[in-house]
Formats: sequence, C-alpha cells, structure tokens
Amino acid sequence: MCLGIPGRIESITNPAPMERSARVSFGGIRKEINIAFVPEAGVGDFVIVHVGFAISVVDEKEACRIFHYLDEIGEAGGYG
Repeated sequence: MCLGIPGRIESITNPAPMERSARVSFGGIRKEINIAFVPEAGVGDFVIVHVGFAISVVDEKEACRIFHYLDEIGEAGGYG
C-alpha cells in the first residue's frame, strides 16, 4: 500500500517550472520536496507528498483530518 502524507510548504527553494522544489515540514521534520506537479502550491499551503513528490494541494482542515487518521492507526509519529 502507498501512503501520501500531508506537509506544509515553508519555502520555495527552486522556482524553475520542471524542477520546482520546496522545503516542506512534516510536524517539525523538514524535507526537500519536488512540487512541480502542483504549480498552484505556495508557501503556507498543505500538500500531499508521496515518495518525495507533492501530488496534490489540500486545505488545513483536510490535512488535520489525515493526521488524525494516521494517529489512530499509529503511523503519524506525532505529526498531528
């Protein structure tokens, strides 16, 4: 099973369209993520990340709901 995790974009680190990347926070853990698939995403937005790529933008309410579900199954590791 594949799992996408929500994270909040903290900064855009490369604005080039095909290489667009950002520093994304996952409950305090920060990773460099490719955001080329979500050109509408900006600083402060939540994105669903799978294997280092943001695949969709979600609102904060949806991100919190996902964190809650992950906490219930013991997979969030304290992110939410």
